[in-house]
Amino acid sequence: MDERLRELLNRGRGHYLAGEYAEAEPYLIELAEAEVSYADVFDMLGVIAHQQGRLEDAEAAFEKALRVNPSYTQAALNLAVTYNDLGKYQQAKEVYDRVMTASRPTGPNRGGRQLDPFAQGKLANMHADLGRAYHELGLFPEAVREYHHALGLCPTFHDIRTELGVTLRDLGDGAGAVRELERISQENPSYLPARIQLGLTYFTLGRPADALGEWRRILAVDPGNKTASMYVAMVAAKS
Repeated sequence: MDERLRELLNRGRGHYLAGEYAEAEPYLIELAEAEVSYADVFDMLGVIAHQQGRLEDAEAAFEKALRVNPSYTQAALNLAVTYNDLGKYQQAKEVYDRVMTASRPTGPNRGGRQLDPFAQGKLANMHADLGRAYHELGLFPEAVREYHHALGLCPTFHDIRTELGVTLRDLGDGAGAVRELERISQENPSYLPARIQLGLTYFTLGRPADALGEWRRILAVDPGNKTASMYVAMVAAKS
């Protein structure tokens, strides 16, 4: 790479890392048109296009990144997300499966490449997205499976665990829902959405006193919580 192209890359990457996508894009486009074989140039262009809602352009950029470097995990995950956004679910699954296969430990010493936290988070959110889609279709066992996959990768993603608890409740597994939601309440008491759902689960299980107790504890730390206030008023009106 000559000095001019190196300067373009430094400027483009610098703006990109600073979140200045509009400033980064012209430099990166010029590099791409110069046919520089840097996979991250195309990955950055893909991220910028995706952020702007130009999904087909993002798809093309991520595919180009992977042609340059087929082992580029981040570009592969970005492509899978883009395929999913475009409704190309089978292609998204195929890319995802390739990433998982490539990252799986191998051999008796399990010395294979491990996913970094960024990649794990991306994969977890992909599973969660699929879980939401299943839930919306009323396919609760399939949704539960995807949420478990997500939490296997990122067990501290409390928003996903909350969705798992809600899905278990909708499936009729109240005890399972309570188990997941109480776990969040213990690990992160400040995550109030889980505690709201825990109270609602108690209520659906015929435990109004426990539900009221949970919602009132929420109001003790967040007096303006409208959802907790609404539920407390609802239960009080029925008493």
